[in-house]
Amino acid sequence: MVATTTPAELKAQLDEGTDADLTVVDIRDPSSYAAGHIEGAVNVQPAQLSTATLDAEWAQAEAVVVSCYVGKSSQRVAALLDQHLEADVSSLRGGFEEWDGPVADGGSGAGDAASTSVDEGPGSSDTPF
Repeated sequence: MVATTTPAELKAQLDEGTDADLTVVDIRDPSSYAAGHIEGAVNVQPAQLSTATLDAEWAQAEAVVVSCYVGKSSQRVAALLDQHLEADVSSLRGGFEEWDGPVADGGSGAGDAASTSVDEGPGSSDTPF
């Protein structure tokens, strides 16, 4: 079973770490992500995960916390990512519903890679997990 991170633990990690140390991966649908997400999170759809996505900047972090709506889907995705990443991977306990830290909307930081959605599907050379 994959590790879990509480919202308080994540907030503390975000407050003390640098961007390269921790990535929050929000797996909710793009419209929910655009309506509000954990500040700095990347939006990656589970169906879009492939071996090629592991080369993305977010996948190079030392720690990856996966967030969904209430924490159930993120456990499955975190377990999958844990098999493929060298990072410490965990699931956000309670998901975005329990998050009470800084929230960004889809309109902020449009040029910031950390707040853009990954919409591309696997290409012909990409191998899905």
